[in-house]
Amino acid sequence: MLERVKLREVWKVARDVKAFRFERDFDFKAGQFIMAWLPGVGEKPFSLADRDFIVVKRVGPFTSRLFELDEGDYIWIRGPYGNSFDPKGKKIALIGGGIGLPPLYAFAKRNAEKFEKITLIYGAKTKEELALMDIERYVDEIVVTTDDGSAGRKGFPTDVLAERKEEFDQIYACGPEPMLKAVLRIMDYRNVQVSAERYMKCGIGVCGNCALGPYLVCKDGPVFDGSKLMELL
Repeated sequence: MLERVKLREVWKVARDVKAFRFERDFDFKAGQFIMAWLPGVGEKPFSLADRDFIVVKRVGPFTSRLFELDEGDYIWIRGPYGNSFDPKGKKIALIGGGIGLPPLYAFAKRNAEKFEKITLIYGAKTKEELALMDIERYVDEIVVTTDDGSAGRKGFPTDVLAERKEEFDQIYACGPEPMLKAVLRIMDYRNVQVSAERYMKCGIGVCGNCALGPYLVCKDGPVFDGSKLMELL
């Protein structure tokens, strides 16, 4: 059911990245997403970073229009949809790239006390695009990488994971598909959960646009155990 929701707060997180806080809370699990609709523009999926906000990168017409909104404006939302991350292990790593942090942020915030140690390995193209928010409150260690070396280590999150994978008994990942493929291969598709991305139109498993092999990302995902993606990614 589509619901009109008022924006309570809008703030800049990083270059071309904003957070949009709603005036209502959504009952959700970390990894789930909502479908946001703007009249005359269209509808797009966004992972919830918390029960009352999303974090968005400006990449096209829909997000450009969303960036024009401010406190007091309205968006239309349906959901949450999809499945969620399953807390496992004691020493875990969160692997994020680009705008893939929101579901990992939600997972860390909601499950911090369940683990002995949470390490975030997060990468962006440059330091201006790092969208960490206040995740340091919910993790024990943060390792930052940038493509150009302008912050943290020059390289990619997967470089760090490849070196340190033996330290972790469970991996949670969200980001660009090439990064997810690399994470899965480094971990040999074991002890890893990834949040996959595909183009979604309906969000409820009807249209089939988000097919990933035999799965529909909106209905069977967006979170998948690595073993299910062995022949697909």
